Parts: sequence; structure tokens; C-alpha cells
Amino acid sequence: AMTADEQQFIIQDITQMLARHWHDVDRNWGRNAHLDYTQDGSYATSLRKRTGIEAIKAFYADRQDRGERVARHLVNNLHVPVRDANTATAIWILSLFAADGVPVLPSKPAIMIADVVDELVRESDGAWKYRSRTITPLFRDDTPTTG
Repeated sequence: AMTADEQQFIIQDITQMLARHWHDVDRNWGRNAHLDYTQDGSYATSLRKRTGIEAIKAFYADRQDRGERVARHLVNNLHVPVRDANTATAIWILSLFAADGVPVLPSKPAIMIADVVDELVRESDGAWKYRSRTITPLFRDDTPTTG
């Protein structure tokens, strides 16, 4: 059985990974986002599912090739059930603010609010990776997402 401290360290690792991941997506075009997934990891957005880190890498490259865009992915109500020392789930709410163009853009409500479920595994080197991420939209406006 895991101690409370061991569980807290895992939750802290996963929380920091989640923040770093979206920082890269929002401020670095997601150039490193694919590295947070297992080799066969899947990323199911509101529009389609991509499987494998090469497909996820291509998604972020295509996103950048579209042109200027500002996005901020806000993580809310994070809950991290830890199953054991090497598997956990992150359940959270995504508030997505995004628009094409160069800042400063008009301020509007979130273009999408979604439930997100991340299944994570710890690899042999100790790094946590996403085995899968599933985004399920609950609310959205007519602003296109890049997913």
C-alpha cells in the first residue's frame, strides 16, 4: 500500500506535468507536447482522435502552420486518483479561450468548456506520460477549435 506522502508526490508530479504541458501548448505552439505521451498514446479532442506520438506531433505542427492564434487552456477542478505507484488518472475541466490573430484580441467567454480524462503511466525512467487524453465538450460557441 502507498503512503499518503507517496500519493501526494505523485499528484504533485502530475499537476506540474499538466501545467508544463499546457504552458508549452499555449506559449510554444505545442512543439514539445507529443513528448508527454507514451509511444502509442492517444489524444481525443472535441473533433477527432490521434494515436501515437508522431500523429500528436503532426497535429501541433499543423496547428502552428495555420497562422497566428492565441490560446489559453485553463485547468480547473483537478482531481487525481492514484491507482498505484505507476498508474493514475487526472480528471479535470478545461476552459478554452482561443482566437485567430495577434494579441490584443477582443475578450470573450471561453469558446469551450469540456470534461477531460487523462490516463497516465509512469515509464521505466520514472517519467509520467499520458497513455490517453479524452476531451468531452460540455459547452461551446461557434468559434472554431483546432482539435
